[in-house]
Amino acid sequence: MRTSMADLWGKWPRKTAEFLISVINQLVFIVFDFLDVVMCIFFSYVDKILEGKPTECYCRSQNGISNCEEKNTGISDTLFGRKNVFREMGFSRITPSRSGQRQSSQSNDMGKTRWSDCGCASCVSWMKNGDDAKLHVVVKNPSKGKGNNDDSGENVIFLHGFLSSSFLWTETVFPELNSSKYKLFAVDLLGFGNSPKPRECLYTLNDHTEMIEKSVIHEFNLTSFHLVAHSMGCIIALALAAKHPNNLKSITLIAPPCFLSSGEEDATQIALKKLAYKRLWPPLSFGASFMTWYEHLGRCVCYFVCRHHTTWEKILKLITRQRKLNFLVIDLTRHTHHSAWHTMHNVICGGAKMMDPCLETLRAARARVSVVQGSRDLVVPVECSNNVKVKVPDAEVKIINGVGHTAVIIGREKEFAKDLEIIWDSVTNAKG
Repeated sequence: MRTSMADLWGKWPRKTAEFLISVINQLVFIVFDFLDVVMCIFFSYVDKILEGKPTECYCRSQNGISNCEEKNTGISDTLFGRKNVFREMGFSRITPSRSGQRQSSQSNDMGKTRWSDCGCASCVSWMKNGDDAKLHVVVKNPSKGKGNNDDSGENVIFLHGFLSSSFLWTETVFPELNSSKYKLFAVDLLGFGNSPKPRECLYTLNDHTEMIEKSVIHEFNLTSFHLVAHSMGCIIALALAAKHPNNLKSITLIAPPCFLSSGEEDATQIALKKLAYKRLWPPLSFGASFMTWYEHLGRCVCYFVCRHHTTWEKILKLITRQRKLNFLVIDLTRHTHHSAWHTMHNVICGGAKMMDPCLETLRAARARVSVVQGSRDLVVPVECSNNVKVKVPDAEVKIINGVGHTAVIIGREKEFAKDLEIIWDSVTNAKG
């Protein structure tokens, strides 16, 4: 009896703390629910004044933008299934009428940015090419040596993750790779870095893969290639590999957000809960949930941070007394809210259900699949790497102890580059 009472008194502080944290957590997100509805109304009126038509958002399933599901099957259910206490009470109905606004559709032209997006030379440079705009691709050709030419190296396509760019590879891994053997392609994904960020695009998984095909595979006439991808880029890489299984030599996935469907929930809902669960701690989880659940609050953040990124960069340079900022800081702002919001839902969440068929295709093709992840990854659960092996039993899974989501690459560039070369050489030797 004494033992049970001692246990009870010992558990009481912990249970109380958990209860208080839960209450605070719920109260904070209820406040966010209210603020998101308020900003929905605000943006509707301001957009109508400045652009000639109110915001088309996902606050109501009756919204005309939901009609795009009929034309594009890549739209994620999570865009419409985000519950909001105040929206369900009808608060978001206080918005200007959308009838008769279609004549202002030219405000969606690729040659124009919306008032809340950055219009600096760097952010709009892609618009000069109009409909022919392609992704920004950094190409590193094999160094010329005795008996070597630009066509002799193997092709490797690198895809970055969410809120990142080709800098992830060009600033870290590229300098460590054998410059005489490989032709390297580092891609800025659609909507990020220096790549196009069109307003009429919904940034589905298909949109991303088609742009990579157009800008890399077709542009450079690649008949075979290796794929290397990090985080969100893994979903796009798998979709691309499944479309070109006969051209794929190998695919290396770093921290892949791979979730298996269960009997009760599909992978889309599981991905939303695992990657963007509403919680205040840790900070990475809070940031992911905030930017995933709150469309209009996320746009506010992008307005103050992304639209004014040149100002923030100048301030940071003064504070740090550095002429060049770390690429991780720069990459956080090189997107629009529209591109980040839709990519988060349509690729990370919606693309989760496409992982199974893509992996099945690679297993049938007997493709070389390698997975690398840090044991301290706080963004993508380590179980995701093991999920890949469930679908592809021959996949090689390597968990690096003591490193996190990006530290699996940054900080161990030489080891990472060496591992990649071992994978690529093994495929070449096996076929040779």
